[in-house]
Amino acid sequence: MEQIDLSAPQDAAETISAAPAMLRHPSVQQNQPETIPVSKVFAVGLGNALEFYDFLTFSFFAIQIGHCFFPASQTSHGLLYSLAAFGVGFLMRPIGSVVIGFYGDRVGRKPAMILSFTLMGAAILGLALTPSYAQIGIAAPILLVTFRLTQGFALGGEVGPTTAFLVEAAPINRRGLYVSIQYMTQDMAVLGAGVVGFVLSTRLSAQALDAWGWRLAFLLGTAVVPLGLSMRRRLPETMHEEDRRAAAAAHHHVPVRLVVLALMMMMSVSTYLFGLDYITTYAQDSLHMSVGMAFGATVVVGIFAVMADPLSGLLSDRLGRKPVMIGAGAVLLMVVVPSFVAMNRIHGASVVFVVIAVLAMLQALFTVPALVTITEALPKPVRSGALAVLYALAISTFGGSTQFAIKWLTDVTGSSLVPAWYISGALVIGLIAMVLVEETAPVKGAGIID
Repeated sequence: MEQIDLSAPQDAAETISAAPAMLRHPSVQQNQPETIPVSKVFAVGLGNALEFYDFLTFSFFAIQIGHCFFPASQTSHGLLYSLAAFGVGFLMRPIGSVVIGFYGDRVGRKPAMILSFTLMGAAILGLALTPSYAQIGIAAPILLVTFRLTQGFALGGEVGPTTAFLVEAAPINRRGLYVSIQYMTQDMAVLGAGVVGFVLSTRLSAQALDAWGWRLAFLLGTAVVPLGLSMRRRLPETMHEEDRRAAAAAHHHVPVRLVVLALMMMMSVSTYLFGLDYITTYAQDSLHMSVGMAFGATVVVGIFAVMADPLSGLLSDRLGRKPVMIGAGAVLLMVVVPSFVAMNRIHGASVVFVVIAVLAMLQALFTVPALVTITEALPKPVRSGALAVLYALAISTFGGSTQFAIKWLTDVTGSSLVPAWYISGALVIGLIAMVLVEETAPVKGAGIID
């Protein structure tokens, strides 16, 4: 496959190395580091869940935030502006990935995870306390965008260090299970945000939800920031002195296969369509469900995805990464369009909930082994920074634009099936990448033990 270079800026402290081929088949095993009990590793996931809860709450309350910060627009346009503000956060992902991700290679995984968590907490608190447009005028949306940029910076540097930590903390035959904690806790965040949204939307009037209900959801997230910081400070470090010396001696680029970027693109689009946030907006805006029922759909997504994540990790450890992700991706491609047709033609919350549960489980089954494949193929000295850049590049290009693009295409075409066709295109590209990518699971004799 053709290769492209991702070059780090000079002020990023010389952080990425000229790695071997992105997906390699090692013939010599290195020393396996001492593993860390899953109880301690779960602290990484819990901190990750707290950050994603805050980040996703913005998307779940996109309509209410639009009313608060863009009151002069019609509802449809206000929603578009709100979704655009959501997408603005993704502009800072690549910068956050370079700064925090490479910081995790040069200084350590734990300091990088603490830094990203602190920034996220500060941004969420600021957003929750920002006055409305009616109170301070144009300063309100300006502050909104500023805090969204800070959130994006923090999350851009979150995925690399945490996923690298999970791979390095795992027994060699349990890397799939450990890395599944990354997605499982993200889906726990979906569940938590959905429960909060459901309770608020059913207990508060529409006026109260617009005025202060969405702010309460954010403040609930900030309340657990001290707990998350405490948990992360107690974690051991997996990046040792010899690894940091190797990272310091690294060159400025990593050769990246286009097949890996295609895999990342498919993961990003599917995650931000099914797994994380758009489903609540779609249920309200396209299916015309009540706010309470829309958040109920989000709870369903969280429950079934949380169950599928560890199953996917375990299966990928036992059967290999490729069989699990190709099988789930192929099934999802076959059922996604009929599923959206059913939701639009058979009106009823029960149909929507069943369909969304199936789609969420299938999405979880292929994203976990895909992330494991990419992570364990990267050499340890540059794993945090390289993974962060790859992830941020895909998320910023595709994940951040997914909601806005789908909403715009839906308005232009008048078709409520736009999300199904959009994800189908991404799945076709992703499945090609899955077939071409090399197997990395130890069960297949290709595991990487660094």
